[in-house]
Amino acid sequence: LYCLEHGIQPDGRISDDLVHEENLYTTFFQETARGKYVPRAIYVDLEPTVIDTVRTGPYRQLFHPEQLITGKEDAANNYARGHYTIGKEQVDLVLDKVRKMVDACMGLQGFLVFHSFGGGTGSGFTSLLMERLSVDYGKKSKLQFTVYPAPQICTAVVEPYNSILTTHTTLEHSDCAFMVDNEAIYDICRRNLGIERPSYENLNRMIGQIVSSITASLRFDGALNVDLTEFQTNL
Repeated sequence: LYCLEHGIQPDGRISDDLVHEENLYTTFFQETARGKYVPRAIYVDLEPTVIDTVRTGPYRQLFHPEQLITGKEDAANNYARGHYTIGKEQVDLVLDKVRKMVDACMGLQGFLVFHSFGGGTGSGFTSLLMERLSVDYGKKSKLQFTVYPAPQICTAVVEPYNSILTTHTTLEHSDCAFMVDNEAIYDICRRNLGIERPSYENLNRMIGQIVSSITASLRFDGALNVDLTEFQTNL
């Protein structure tokens, strides 16, 4: 969605028929020596299946391979595996990639962290990562975009436990959290959009619109232009 809004094609190049101001896309995209625009983002999962769809999908040329980090086994919907065992083996590698990306920024404002509360990686590994980001970048803002589990789309019976554990752990390390209720998004798709059986793609597109609206003031010039620290004050 960000690529569409900024006229960036799946291969990372700007559309020839569109004229853009330089500062409109450099907030979330970095220009390479070859003139391509790469997202300032890192994808992390403890197992490769989901991120492999990005590596082989239509946007495979958009990301540098170092931005897509995967482990060899998942956290099995277990907070402890994501935080203390499997996740602990990966966190230093992730932080090294974060450091390289931060070094390429002109003026780092903070971090946007996207994750779920129900899974082992989304809960356990993310809470560990947030702790380490607080240590390494203490004064920088950290905003969470979190997907909260719901009974209708529940994939594991332990999701409530994972949610409670990660909520407790991240309280001290998050400056602002935007909570997305899976059940509410599900109902909006059914009632307002007329989709009888919403798929994950439908839910993700809805969430994408929400995130785009929230971050628009960071990416486009206007009267409401704010930075990450102002988000907390305004809310």
